[in-house]
Amino acid sequence: MKLISIDVKSDFGFFRKPETNNTLNVSYNMIHKPAIWGLLGAVIGLKGYQEKGKLPEYYNKLSDLKIGIAPLNHENGNFSKTSIKYSNTVGYANKGTTFLTEELTLIAPQYRIYLLLDKEVEEQKQLLWNLKNGHTEFIPYFGKNEFTAWWDNYQEYEYEVAQLNEEDKIRIDTLFVKNQTLSENSEEPSAELDFLDFGLDNFNEPPFMYFERLPIGFNLQLMQYELTEMVYSNYKIKNVRSMPNIFYLTKENSYVQLI
Repeated sequence: MKLISIDVKSDFGFFRKPETNNTLNVSYNMIHKPAIWGLLGAVIGLKGYQEKGKLPEYYNKLSDLKIGIAPLNHENGNFSKTSIKYSNTVGYANKGTTFLTEELTLIAPQYRIYLLLDKEVEEQKQLLWNLKNGHTEFIPYFGKNEFTAWWDNYQEYEYEVAQLNEEDKIRIDTLFVKNQTLSENSEEPSAELDFLDFGLDNFNEPPFMYFERLPIGFNLQLMQYELTEMVYSNYKIKNVRSMPNIFYLTKENSYVQLI
């Protein structure tokens, strides 16, 4: 298994929230796992949605990937947004009237994406080669095909599964799942933000917490996103021993969660 990261960016991004309507459409602030599957699928030439009610090829091939997400050049986890208005006068789309819609679009979103890849799996082996060599089969994009995305800063890491004690408090450099424990029957307390000890590495850095309910997969019966509450913060976290998939990057002396 190889743990890598790439920095992915675009001039604009729009990861549409499905609960919004056609008049005002809102984007998730953070890129999420289903969007990353699509982006990585484009890199190695996997097919997207071909048939209603059927998940795309990239989901079938890449949904087992362990992924970590960290925003870059953000403001307390947030990216600037702008409202873009569109009009559509095509008759078949709007029954002969002018259709107006508005999208709250991200400006210059960029993220560090961590991937745990198995070189024994053909698609993941190809993905590793393509990402390392800056090669893509299809053009990746951030939510809409006019928002072309690209990546740089490919990195490989020495890592180990984190071995933490009950009293340990650590900063997690990626988004992490709020109140996640090893199992539903676990008697250990859930991990939580330590409000009493900011624990910042740099005291000139103002403390912040960012929360967003994000897709982490699909409900295969309802054919819609599965959502969970995610957190990004520069606070240290306590009771981290109860959290799964925490990896320690040895040379960087940092921790990430891969979901």
